[in-house]
Amino acid sequence: MTTITPALLDDIRSRFAHVDTCPFTGPRVFFENAGGALTLNAVVDTTAKFAAIPDNQGRDNAASRALVSVIDTARADAATFLNARGGRIVVGESGTELLFRLIADACLGAPDGVVLGSTLEHPASRSACARWAGVAGKRHVLIPHDDTTGVVTPQAYAAHVTPDVMVATILHTSPVTGMAMDLPGIAAAIRAVAPDALIVVDGIQHACHGRIDLAAAGVDGYVISPYKMFSRHGYGLAWASDRLSALRHDALIGAPEGSWELGTRDTGAYATFSDVVGYFDWLGARVSDASDRRARIEAAGRAIHDHEAVLTSAMLHGTGNLPGLAEMPGVGIVGGVDNPAREGLVSFYVEGRASPDIVRALSDEGIRVHTRKADGYSGNVLTPLGRPDCVRVSLCHYNTEGEVGAFLAAMKRILG
Repeated sequence: MTTITPALLDDIRSRFAHVDTCPFTGPRVFFENAGGALTLNAVVDTTAKFAAIPDNQGRDNAASRALVSVIDTARADAATFLNARGGRIVVGESGTELLFRLIADACLGAPDGVVLGSTLEHPASRSACARWAGVAGKRHVLIPHDDTTGVVTPQAYAAHVTPDVMVATILHTSPVTGMAMDLPGIAAAIRAVAPDALIVVDGIQHACHGRIDLAAAGVDGYVISPYKMFSRHGYGLAWASDRLSALRHDALIGAPEGSWELGTRDTGAYATFSDVVGYFDWLGARVSDASDRRARIEAAGRAIHDHEAVLTSAMLHGTGNLPGLAEMPGVGIVGGVDNPAREGLVSFYVEGRASPDIVRALSDEGIRVHTRKADGYSGNVLTPLGRPDCVRVSLCHYNTEGEVGAFLAAMKRILG
């Protein structure tokens, strides 16, 4: 286990804006990271810096050349963070928009056959597959996920994949259950039967936890929403393999070969992603002796995972003299209590209590969490469980065990 010491945790927290205070309501514990993580102070500064620059890329002047250099650096930083070999780093409107674009290109460019996904997926990828499989005349097949554990396994994919699968989608981590999938295992199960399938991954919930290795995964597309990994709203980031990039996609007439961007993207978006990669690099240097940047990023991911595992264990099993959620009467845990796939997120419900009421009561106690309802976003997980809603508590590596204790104390008071 890689330990984030109390001193390092203080240093980590100092690098984020509004770490313990809401600018609208005052002091609070932020356990709504799956809805959008805290923002690095460096990202705030970089955003302001580039928002003030009037110049654009592609001009014959020093400012324009500097902006192009920033973009090139950010693309290289993103490739290092993802451990992506070849392909293209693409910046777009949002993670959802990029999932639609990559999936559309795969569906329209691949031969006739099946588009394969799972019932666990967020509607961003499910909706894109449903639309573009229909447009392309392909059959859309959804693999049922395991309601008990909140995951879909390589074995489940292996049982459903057929040689005519031309496009496949994978959810790396669920924003409802908080469980991570075995990405390399699922990709291998697909390729064992359909080696030429184009595989696109929704990494939006997973990215803030680190530990992304696209070279090992063997996929064709991976999509991130940077506001969920310490950057800001207003852009999405994706990687598309050489194979996927070679397919026809929306592009301006006369644009450079392989170009994905439509119009002039915000240079500040690229620059702020470099800030995020720089932060992982810094953290990795604090928790390891690695001399290579990629190795430091990997070390940061291990430290993040281990710290979040400690926090979720405390949330479930208690800390100090406070009982954990698993010990509180009437509380049920989505995905089970001791699930090794869990990544920094606990979703729960209380028998006889509406989840929005619990969320509101926690807010009154200064704890920021969120309700997930059996709607278009979360019904795929909650409806099979017979639950109309649940409370999602999503934490991150900058959260503390003391904040978990404050949450548990508030829950004890709320439940009486």
